[in-house]
Amino acid sequence: MLARQAAVAGQFYGGSEKQCLAEIEECLSAIEVPAGLKDEIVGGIVPHAGWVFSGDLAGLVFSAIKKVHSKVDTFLIFGASHRYSGREAVVYDKGRWATPLGSIDIDEELAGQIAELNGVKADKNAHRDEHSIEVQVPFIQYLFPEAKIAPVIVPSFGFDVKPGSETASVISKLKDKKVVCIASTDLTHYGPRYGFCPEGVGADAIRWAKEVNDAEFINLALNLEAEKLLAAALEKSSACGPGAVAMLVSVVKGLGKKEGILLGHTHSNEVLEKKFNQSSQESVGYAAIIY
Repeated sequence: MLARQAAVAGQFYGGSEKQCLAEIEECLSAIEVPAGLKDEIVGGIVPHAGWVFSGDLAGLVFSAIKKVHSKVDTFLIFGASHRYSGREAVVYDKGRWATPLGSIDIDEELAGQIAELNGVKADKNAHRDEHSIEVQVPFIQYLFPEAKIAPVIVPSFGFDVKPGSETASVISKLKDKKVVCIASTDLTHYGPRYGFCPEGVGADAIRWAKEVNDAEFINLALNLEAEKLLAAALEKSSACGPGAVAMLVSVVKGLGKKEGILLGHTHSNEVLEKKFNQSSQESVGYAAIIY
């Protein structure tokens, strides 16, 4: 069976094995994992912009998971639906995914079980050009070389979060398998380029996007308010993958978690200033959270 080929290698992250490895190692070394993490991590939220902007925070989440769990059997990854327009979640249920680091197997057992839930179906074609899951896979290959993945694109409009609690039930029955769930989203896309400028333009407006709009979404995610965060994001444009996060929050709540831990929060303009001594009228928020 042919593997899904990388759609954004060379754009969002390094296109060759050497470039990819160098960028991963740079991302993983950028931020130290905090001490005192939970004894068990069942989920995390990561951004999905180009690694130069958000790879540090994505790497931080995967590093935190590695610090607590030396081995993870499967990453169940809920991605944003940038191109897919259906109302059901769609699972890539069979085969492999290829990246510059080689191929990674799909956990066909788990993916098949997820595909049987109400509101979910198997559809590999929907994943062909989507980047929100793909940009996480090389981190998994690097830190967890024996792991498999189960990729799921989750729509935001008209999606019921009920499959999340059902997914938690499926995971709970897998006694011989360590599964970690990941949701991939960026936060407020602010500025003229994105057609979202409720506070005007400039530094104060971008500060509002981070400290008010992003913060509300983050707090709802930390407090496991799946339906509220989905509604808030759709109303206030505070995330591009709120369906994925709502799904994840419902899953981790079903697995017994009471709250999340915020590891980091920034935006693209802060990254521009820090790395390149530049600024912009636009900004995209990024957060790293674990459960």
